[in-house]
Amino acid sequence: MTTPVSPTASDTPDGPATATEASDSAAPPRDFPIQRGCPFAAPAEYDALRAADPVARVTLPTKREAWVVTRYDDVRELLSDPRVSADVRRPNFPALGEGEQEARARFRPFIRTDAPEHTTYRRMLLPVFTVRRVRAMRPAVQSRVDEILDGMLAAGGPVDFVSAYANAVSTSVICELLGIPRKNLEFFRDVTRISGSRRSTAEQVSEALGGRFGLLAEPIAERREEPCDDLISKLVTDHLNTGNVTMDQLLSTLGITINAGRETTTSMIALSTLLLLDQPELMEQLRDDTSLMPTAVDELLRVLSVADSIPLRVAAEDIELSGRTIPADDGVIALLAGANHDPEQFDDPERVDFHRTDNHHVAFGYGVHQRVGRHLARLELEVALETLIRRVPTLRLARGRDEVAFKHDSATFGLEELMVTW
Repeated sequence: MTTPVSPTASDTPDGPATATEASDSAAPPRDFPIQRGCPFAAPAEYDALRAADPVARVTLPTKREAWVVTRYDDVRELLSDPRVSADVRRPNFPALGEGEQEARARFRPFIRTDAPEHTTYRRMLLPVFTVRRVRAMRPAVQSRVDEILDGMLAAGGPVDFVSAYANAVSTSVICELLGIPRKNLEFFRDVTRISGSRRSTAEQVSEALGGRFGLLAEPIAERREEPCDDLISKLVTDHLNTGNVTMDQLLSTLGITINAGRETTTSMIALSTLLLLDQPELMEQLRDDTSLMPTAVDELLRVLSVADSIPLRVAAEDIELSGRTIPADDGVIALLAGANHDPEQFDDPERVDFHRTDNHHVAFGYGVHQRVGRHLARLELEVALETLIRRVPTLRLARGRDEVAFKHDSATFGLEELMVTW
């Protein structure tokens, strides 16, 4: 963990230094990423950076240097700026793992592309994830959640909540939406463990993604012969068969849809449950008034910000933020947890307030790359948490709190394991 930056800029002979001047005269760039101290908050160092060095130079695990942005207004401005590129092929793309840039450049997930290519992929997926379509999915999601919880309760505790419930819910919902057999739940989790780890090599990431593409190729071939009522069939019929995308492009699109559809939601279900167990008064609020669930989910998304450093970008031109110039071709990371805990935007940002209504968080990103499946993610969180709270009132940790294992080296923050009983 890096040493916190003093929130007060040092004085110069001419008076107090500005944040930019203080940064320019400071020591070499800080190491990044910065590990969380509390799992339910941004790293404490973000507060110091936001106050004294809101556009800060850092050194990544790859030994490359980049910039990190921590203020809410700056994060939104950066992510909506057309002069910022998400293209993973750019030389200074700020990948946080040794294997990420090489492997991602080969497979080109659409979240790591720019317009017009990115626009094409979003338009393929948006019709499936509209508010109206997602609302219509609620009965099916509720049925699946009940089924998963029935199985967990029947098996008896103690059980790993991440595997038995959080991953089972998020992965089965996205698999059923696509039309992939539910038997592959742990397979997709294993692929994400490798592809999302900052410790994985390019060869390991390529092998993991290749295995996922091999599994997806079979249902694609089946849908070309006999379409069904699922997302793969729609994409095959409307886009693959018409020549709008190639097979490799479709595989990449489906792959990142699965990753995005399950990884952050798995983390949010598990981490939210741990927070509620840690703060039982919040659990009681939701048990007493289920109408709070939509605002509670948005507050949990804001507070936990599990996708903190997912928005990796490169400045295509010189960009100025908070009086600092990010030179063209430099990598820059918009820190979502930094923005979501900015006291200039959120009153008492560390407090979990299920009555917070003016909650324009950026947990799903912002701008043209805002997460396509955010409405489905909210629905899954609402149903998964409400059902758990209602049906398992005696849920509790099966091991000591200090034995809970967190994912600090993953692209998405979360839990490796959470042993519970009831």
